Amino acid sequence: MGVITRDQIGSAARIVVKVGSSSISGENIGQITPLVDALAGAHGRGAEIVLVSSGAIATGMPYLQLDERPTDLATQQAAASVGQNLLIFRYQDSLDRYDIIAGQVLLTAGDLDNPAHRGNAHRAMDRLLGLRILPIVNENDTVATHEIRFGDNDRLAALVATLINADLLVLLSDVDALYTRAPHLPGAELIDHVASGDPLVGVEFSESRSGVGTGGASTKVSAARIAADAGTAVLVTSTGLVAEALRGDRVGTWFEPMPGVRPVR
Repeated sequence: MGVITRDQIGSAARIVVKVGSSSISGENIGQITPLVDALAGAHGRGAEIVLVSSGAIATGMPYLQLDERPTDLATQQAAASVGQNLLIFRYQDSLDRYDIIAGQVLLTAGDLDNPAHRGNAHRAMDRLLGLRILPIVNENDTVATHEIRFGDNDRLAALVATLINADLLVLLSDVDALYTRAPHLPGAELIDHVASGDPLVGVEFSESRSGVGTGGASTKVSAARIAADAGTAVLVTSTGLVAEALRGDRVGTWFEPMPGVRPVR
């Protein structure tokens, strides 16, 4: 389908959903179940769903007796190696309730810069979706380096959305929408709609303060612009509102896609 409007979310055919580390690890591990419920609901109506999930390092940390996110690359890689396995198991265990099979896709920044690797990734994702598999994408933390990392999975999700020509990208966090300044500060106002090309002059965006993730409002805006400029509509909202978001309820912040720029699948 062509670029979609906010009223057409419920009929979007190909959707990428991104969830952050703090939303599905630690004390919030229970949010995996309602997240899967919402994904399964969209999958059940025929939509093709891709989940971009952070959380490998955060999930692995307790098993390495770590109380906070490691700062050195080798320990991050070790935590990711342990955590990625557990993370996929938790998703599949929940998806089993709907007889949906997950496929694991691990990418590095170099994979999407290299034309051959990018083409392979595109074909693999298309085939998985055609087989009604639900791909779960994460950065390949065990081989990525500081120099080539995506930096945050918001950007990864935007690049995946453009790779597969998704109709909609949903960026989830622990905040219900974007605000004109940090939502806990006086005078913060919810941003309902961002028109194509709107520079958002005067808006103040902060970085993540969760301690387990690397994103924040500013990374979501940057990622939303990447996807919207490529013709993919973007909705930014909280993990707790994912069911409402995928139903098309008026929640979160809507980034209007650039018209007429996305090629037909």
